[in-house]
Amino acid sequence: MSLDSVTQSVDEAVSGFFEPIARWLGEVVFYAVPVGGTDLPLIVAWLVVAGLVFTGWFGFVQIRKFRLAVDVVRGKYDEKGSAGEVNHFQALTAAVSGTVGLGNIAGVAVAVSIGGPGATFWMILCGVLGMATKFVEVTLGVKYREVHADGTVSGGPMHYLPKGLADRFGANGKKLGKVLAVLASFMVLFFGLFGGNLFQVNQSYAQLVSVTGGEDGLMGSSAGALFFGILVAAIVGIVLLGGIRSIANVTSRLVPAMAGIYIAACLVVILVNVTAVPAAVGTIIDGAFDPEGVAGGVLGALIIGFKRAAFSNEAGLGSAPIAHSAVKTKHPASEGLVALLEPFIDTVVICTMTALTIVIANPASWGEAREGASIGGVTITSDAFATVLPWFPYVLTVAVLLFAFSTVLTWGYYGLKAWTHLFGRSKASEVTYKVVYTLFVITGSLLTLQTLIDMADAVLFTLAVINIIGLYLLAPVVKRELNSFLEFVRARSAGEIAEDDEDKESAKTTA
Repeated sequence: MSLDSVTQSVDEAVSGFFEPIARWLGEVVFYAVPVGGTDLPLIVAWLVVAGLVFTGWFGFVQIRKFRLAVDVVRGKYDEKGSAGEVNHFQALTAAVSGTVGLGNIAGVAVAVSIGGPGATFWMILCGVLGMATKFVEVTLGVKYREVHADGTVSGGPMHYLPKGLADRFGANGKKLGKVLAVLASFMVLFFGLFGGNLFQVNQSYAQLVSVTGGEDGLMGSSAGALFFGILVAAIVGIVLLGGIRSIANVTSRLVPAMAGIYIAACLVVILVNVTAVPAAVGTIIDGAFDPEGVAGGVLGALIIGFKRAAFSNEAGLGSAPIAHSAVKTKHPASEGLVALLEPFIDTVVICTMTALTIVIANPASWGEAREGASIGGVTITSDAFATVLPWFPYVLTVAVLLFAFSTVLTWGYYGLKAWTHLFGRSKASEVTYKVVYTLFVITGSLLTLQTLIDMADAVLFTLAVINIIGLYLLAPVVKRELNSFLEFVRARSAGEIAEDDEDKESAKTTA
C-alpha cells in the first residue's frame, strides 16, 4: 500500500469520526446572529466588547502609554535581580511569533475579498482595541506566574485564573479557578497540537509545493512531504529541547527578520504603484462607511474586519500570557505594556500592509474572489506580489515558511506548559510531550485533518469565554499593578531610585 493511500485512509477515518463533534462545537462557539443583513459571530462580539471595556477602564492605555511600552522593550526600565528567563524584547518576539502567521497573509486576503477594502479600516480599529485586552491578560500572567526552583517559569490562564480568583473570592474562587485551569490547559494543548502545529506545517508545505512545480514538481510527492516533515520536526525538536530561552533566542532573530522581509515585499509593491496609494487609502475609508456589494453594507464590512483582527492577534484568548510570563521583571504591568505592542505589530502593521498591497495591486484573482469565485487567500496575496515582479511569490514563500516555523515553535512552548500543568513537570513527562509534538510536525506535512483543525479553532475560542470572564473579575488587580509600575517609572525618571536600591523599591511598591 502506498503512502498516499495510507494517509488518505487515515484522513477519511479521522474526519468521519470527529466531524459530528467538530460541527456541533463550531456551531456553538461560532454561533452567529443576523445583524443588518449579515451574520455576527457572538464570540467576535465578546472579544471586541472586552477590548472596548478595557480601553475605557484603563483610559486608552494603548495610546497614552505606547511610548512607555517602547521604552520598556528597549530595556530602559530593566531591573537588576529580576526573576524570569528572557528579557522584554525576547518575550515580545516569542509571543508575536505565535500570532503572526498564515492568517496575516491568507486570512486578510479573504477578509478584503468578502468584506471589501473597507474591512481593513475595521480590522485596524479592532487591533487597537485588542491592545488593551492584551495588556490586561499579560499583566495577570506575570503577576500570578510560578517561578520554579530551577529558575524556569510557568504562566498563563491555567495559573492566573485559580490564583487570582482565590485572592479575590477566597475558597470558592479557588475551587472554581482549579476547574477553569484544567479546562484552559486542555484547550491550549489541543489547539497547540492541531492549530499551532499541524495546520501551520500543512499550509507551509502546500505553499512550498505550489512554487516548486506543483504535485508533479520536486516537493509534490509523498517522499517530498515526508522529507519536509522530518526536516522541520528535527529543527523544532532541537529548539524545543532548549526551552523558552532557546525559543526566545530563535524568535528574537526570526520575528524581526520575517516581519522585515514581508513588510519590505509589501513596500516594493506599494512603491512601484505609489501614485495609486492615495486612491487606495480613499477606497479603504470609503469602503468602511459606504461599501458596495458587501452583504450587510457598513455593518458587514465591520464584522468581517473585526473577525479577521480577532482571529489574528488572539487578544483575550489567554495564549500570549504563557510566553510573556517568562520575562525578567519585578513589575507585572511592565510586561503588560510590552504586550500591547503585539496586536499593533500583528494587526495594525502586518495585516494592514497585506490589505494595502492587495488593494493597490488589484490582482485579477482578487476581483474574481470578490465576485464569488473560490480562490485561496495565499493565492490572492501571491498574485498581488507577482504584479510587480514574477519572482515575488518566492519571497512570499520564504515569509510563509518563516511565519509557520515561528508559530510552531511558540505553540510548542504553550502546549508544553499546558501539558505539564495537566501531567506534571517531571523529565519523563516533558520528553513525552516533546516527542509527541515533533511527531505531529511530520504528520502535518502528510495529513490535512481539516476537521480536527476546525475543532481546534472552536476549542481555543471557547477558552476566550472563560479567560475574559476572569479578566473582568481581576481587572482591579491590574489597575493596582499599573499604578505601581507608573510610580516606579516616575521615581526612576526623577532619579529617586538608584539601581542598587531597586530590590528595596520593588519590595515596597509591590507589597
